[in-house]
Amino acid sequence: MVTPSTTEQSTVRCGLIQCSNPLNDESRSVAEIQEAMVQKHLGYIEAAGKRGVQILCLQEIFNGPYFCPSQNPRWYEAAESVPGPTTERIAGIAKKYAMAVIVPVYEREMSGVFYNTAAVYDADGTYLGKYRKHHIPQVNPGFYEKFFFKPGNGGYPVFKTRYATIGVYICYDRHFPEGARCLGLNGAQIVFNPSATVAGLSQYLWKLEQPAHAAANGYFMGCINRVGTEGPWNIGKFYGTSYFVNPRGEITAQASEDNDELLVADLDLRMVDQVRSVWQFYRDRRPESYDQITQL
Repeated sequence: MVTPSTTEQSTVRCGLIQCSNPLNDESRSVAEIQEAMVQKHLGYIEAAGKRGVQILCLQEIFNGPYFCPSQNPRWYEAAESVPGPTTERIAGIAKKYAMAVIVPVYEREMSGVFYNTAAVYDADGTYLGKYRKHHIPQVNPGFYEKFFFKPGNGGYPVFKTRYATIGVYICYDRHFPEGARCLGLNGAQIVFNPSATVAGLSQYLWKLEQPAHAAANGYFMGCINRVGTEGPWNIGKFYGTSYFVNPRGEITAQASEDNDELLVADLDLRMVDQVRSVWQFYRDRRPESYDQITQL
């Protein structure tokens, strides 16, 4: 058990885990495929704790494949309550190391109502709340998310962990600057974006949009993409390259394109104030002139 310091700190050690699916076998049950993915993550979660990671984020729907190319109702079986057995299981491990954790899973609110959700837990295992993915794509080929998810209805919350105030934005959300700005206005110092995206579609945007969000809003971002290919759909290669970007829009740490990996970086939160003292974007906003955004 790690005993956290009670003194205020400026530097927060954060971690991102990118993983490939170890069980590309549609003949196996949904529960078996999910458990294989959880087991693969456990070693990385323990490694994060031993390396002193204070805030850890897992990838989009971490405990399974990206099943949205299938349009197969059997994947509804992958959904569970949030908080629920999977999120509580991961939070229990993180608690041993006084590590806050973001756990993205497939959420079942009620029969027939499902969300793409990330649960957030503090360092002592306390459940802080959830973020539900707002923007749901329906893009050919292979991104048929409207078959599986309702759009999020919980706004753009931030979560005050022991170490920093954080926000979550999930995958396709990153193409929309409006929610990214809301997270900054709500007080986020670090925004995590767990994703599942393949080469050839949005890869040219991967290192463009999120550094722009970080610079425009003066916060850090931790951006995750899974790796490998997933059968039987084989919609393309998940190209990894998870990274951290600072409030100046500079990428400060990056993972590989191909390997399962824990990426760790120390984020100096003093930079948030330093950058915002130079670029007064929040002071100089003109929200009274933005009505057209919500009218069109």
